Amino acid sequence: MTAWTATSAVGRGNEALVTALAARRGGLRRNDFPHSNVDSWIGRVDGVEAVDWTGEPDWESRNNALARLGLEADGFDGIVAEARERFGPQRVGVLIGTSTSSIGRTEEAYRLGGGERFPETYRQRRAHNPHSPGAYVAHRAGLAGPQLTISTACASSARVFASAWRWLQSGIVDAVLVGGVDSLCHSVLAGFRSLELTSPEPCRPFDARRNGISIGEAAGFALLVRAEDAPADTLRLAGYGESSDAFHMSQPPPGGEGARRSMRAALERAGLSGPELGYVNLHGTASQANDTAEAEALAALLPASVVAASTKGWTGHTLGAAGILEAVITLEALRTGLLPGTLNLEERETGLAFPVAMDNTERPVRYAMSNSFGFGGNNCSLVFENPGMAGGAAS
Repeated sequence: MTAWTATSAVGRGNEALVTALAARRGGLRRNDFPHSNVDSWIGRVDGVEAVDWTGEPDWESRNNALARLGLEADGFDGIVAEARERFGPQRVGVLIGTSTSSIGRTEEAYRLGGGERFPETYRQRRAHNPHSPGAYVAHRAGLAGPQLTISTACASSARVFASAWRWLQSGIVDAVLVGGVDSLCHSVLAGFRSLELTSPEPCRPFDARRNGISIGEAAGFALLVRAEDAPADTLRLAGYGESSDAFHMSQPPPGGEGARRSMRAALERAGLSGPELGYVNLHGTASQANDTAEAEALAALLPASVVAASTKGWTGHTLGAAGILEAVITLEALRTGLLPGTLNLEERETGLAFPVAMDNTERPVRYAMSNSFGFGGNNCSLVFENPGMAGGAAS
């Protein structure tokens, strides 16, 4: 893991993210997305509408604008340029996760065209395309290696790390730009309301009074290389686990069996048994069934001493970008020793199977996990390591 960055409702770049986490200052606001009447709170990124598309009109969309802001944060585009020069543009792959792609742009086109013919400026081959985020990031970064856009619901941009691992292991590339981009749109806001999953207040993961999710948007990226091509003390991806339980379109199986399988696989690939983990960033959306099932999966695998928490109270649930955003939060936890608690959690659900952390904790850890679980039973868990921490203990 040679570099990473995230842009979300709490700000652009890693410094803004860590500052908000440390101050326990969330980025949610009452829904002010244009033309939306959904009574909820959202995690909206400021400045997306101001992106200038001069010279690139065929790429214009809110999603691609968010991707551009994300690439520019923390000088990440310059780091990618260095990798392009080092390895060659054809030896750097691109893997991007999303759930909505640029559907928001298509919604605009239908609305402005009266549901009949798209206005001229909206006839964009590159925007109205499920692969638009991956293709745009590769275009913007000047990369010519293999490109893939993954859409496996809310696990999308966690799975990019697993695919990157396999690409590097197979030798088809020397570096991989991974990431995730998902932007607010009406299909998501109205769709989750129709499922009765949106909350009229800021989300409360694992709280006894939780009543739904807060939807957010985000863009995040990371650059992966093989171990021999990185400094010895660089944070690394130690393991990944994937599962597809296919139990129900939107509900997890009782006991969180799919989540348990992905977590166990990630631990096994990292050569760990579980107690070595110092921190787990939970999927924790604040929906009734998902929080309960994830806590049960944790209790089956980990001791109660492991710090586990959800950070969606800060950013909202960023859907296809949740995996990369929360992977960056996990990496920053390893780098700084700041282990975020669960914002807005005031009273744990009665009988919750695992003691989810309310407050932030400060202590150095060597291993941390990030969970991302999506509709349809798409599950992915990632284990990251700070090799600079001596020994295998959690703290």
